[in-house]
Amino acid sequence: MKKTCLTATALLLAAVAASAAPTAYAIDPTHTFPSFEADHMGISVWRGKLNKSSGKVLYDKAAGTGTVEIVTELASIDFGMDALATWARGKDFFDVKKHPRAVFKGTLQSPVDGVPTQLVGELTLHGVTRPLTLAVHSLKCTQHPMLKRDYCGADAGGSFNREDFGLSAGKDYGFKMNVDLRIQVEAIAQP
Repeated sequence: MKKTCLTATALLLAAVAASAAPTAYAIDPTHTFPSFEADHMGISVWRGKLNKSSGKVLYDKAAGTGTVEIVTELASIDFGMDALATWARGKDFFDVKKHPRAVFKGTLQSPVDGVPTQLVGELTLHGVTRPLTLAVHSLKCTQHPMLKRDYCGADAGGSFNREDFGLSAGKDYGFKMNVDLRIQVEAIAQP
C-alpha cells in the first residue's frame, strides 16, 4: 500500500511538473502585425504597419513568464501610400539592403493573476540595439479550433525615440522623433 501511494504521488508530481513546463510557440505570420504611429511635421499622425513577421515565444502559463523574439521584415512596411513606403525602404531611412530586419527580444514579466503585464527587452533597428519595455495590454490562450493545439494572442505597446536608432529624417522640418509601437501577435504551440 505504501509503495502504491509513493508511486501515485511520484506520478502526480511528474504530471504537475510536466504541465507547468514552458511551452514553445511559433509566431503566426498571418495574424501578427506590428504597427506604429509617428508624427508628420507636428501637424498630423501617420500610421503604418509591417506585413511580414516571424518569431518564437517560450511561455510558462503557470508562472506568467517567458521569452519572446519577433523578427520583422522592414521591406514589408505599409503606410497605405506606396511612394512613402518606397522612400522608407531606401537609403535615406531604413536602408533595407543594409538593415533588412527589426528584431525585438524580451522577457515576459510582472504577472498579475498569472498573466504578464510587461515585456522587457531590446529592440534592434537600423543596426542599433536599445532597451525597450512594452506594456502587455492583453494575453489569452485557448485551443485552436482546427489545429487542436494551444493558441495564444497578445497585444503589447510602447514608445521609442527613432533618433536613438539613427533614424532622424524629418527632424529639421519639425518632425517629432517619438514612435508609438503596437504589436498584435498570435502564436501556435509547437508539437
